[in-house]
Amino acid sequence: MRMRNRSQPLVGVGVVIVRDGKVLLGKRRGSHGDGSWSFVGGHIEANESVEGCAAREALEEAGIKIANIRYATFTDDYFSKEGTRYVTLFAVADYSSGTVRVMEPEKCERWEWFAWDALPSPLFLPIENLLKQGFNPFKE
Repeated sequence: MRMRNRSQPLVGVGVVIVRDGKVLLGKRRGSHGDGSWSFVGGHIEANESVEGCAAREALEEAGIKIANIRYATFTDDYFSKEGTRYVTLFAVADYSSGTVRVMEPEKCERWEWFAWDALPSPLFLPIENLLKQGFNPFKE
């Protein structure tokens, strides 16, 4: 297990994957935000680009390839229960290929596609903060 200095924010990447006017969300399991819905994402690794992290996480978590990865925005998220702060870098990407499936069942219960105006709840804190910014991946 990686040791973390909780006085330093962690950097995560969230990937808004779009396909046919919908976005892909997974129901989190076994981690902070358990039971909430979240985009594909995770910790960015040393010497990894945001695009590289986005592509890696899409394949590792949902078994799919993505294309046209572009920067979106960021959120500053404080998880009070865990005492952890994340800066989440969001990217938007187009679904490219593969069948969406749960690749990490200990971390994700299921994946589903949702219309932007019909997102499920509860949403993972970074997505709540993203929505407060008025972000919409279909109005880039």
